[in-house]
Amino acid sequence: MFGNKQSNPQSAPGSFISNRINHGTTFEGSITSDGDIRIEGIIRGTLYTKAKVAVGQTGVIEGDVHCKSADVEGKIIGDLEVSEVLTLKSTAVVEGNIYTAKIVIENGAHFDGICNMGTKERKLTNASAQYEEATV
Repeated sequence: MFGNKQSNPQSAPGSFISNRINHGTTFEGSITSDGDIRIEGIIRGTLYTKAKVAVGQTGVIEGDVHCKSADVEGKIIGDLEVSEVLTLKSTAVVEGNIYTAKIVIENGAHFDGICNMGTKERKLTNASAQYEEATV
């Protein structure tokens, strides 16, 4: 009766998917998503998304984060692999290594780790090759 219209908007190509872990919620385990995710609660585990991660001031991630872009106001204890732009707001605390194409760090943000511009795999491959050459 309604033609070829899709009844499930999340199954449409290019549709917007948004996820949220609210303040007062604790999640343990890995999260995989195709859409944006906002963290106001606590995640203990690895987070994978093909989109944006936003960590609010009350948000905490204890694990690695792999995403397209990220805005961090809260705390991350683990490595961040961001394929495009990572923004650390003035209230951000990051304890781990960063792998990103671009980074913006506001005055007051705290970062304890190593920052690599480019992809993680490329940096690790180059480091392994240099190590092998040095030992020969």
